[in-house]
Amino acid sequence: MGKEQSIEQTFAELDQIMERLEASDTSLEDSFACYEAGMKLVKACGEKIDKVEKQMIILQEGDKTDGDA
Repeated sequence: MGKEQSIEQTFAELDQIMERLEASDTSLEDSFACYEAGMKLVKACGEKIDKVEKQMIILQEGDKTDGDA
């Protein structure tokens, strides 16, 4: 599949999908395909954000234990 997208790239792709969804000439089938692709991107983005959040918590907890020594 190639290299994983950055969060910024994912947001840019979501913006493009939103523009297609908002276009008045988008067919129902295309709208559904855009919606499905967008939901997959939102899920992937959420997973990336959760991963970063967990890493930050681990780092913060490490800082607390290092400061007590």
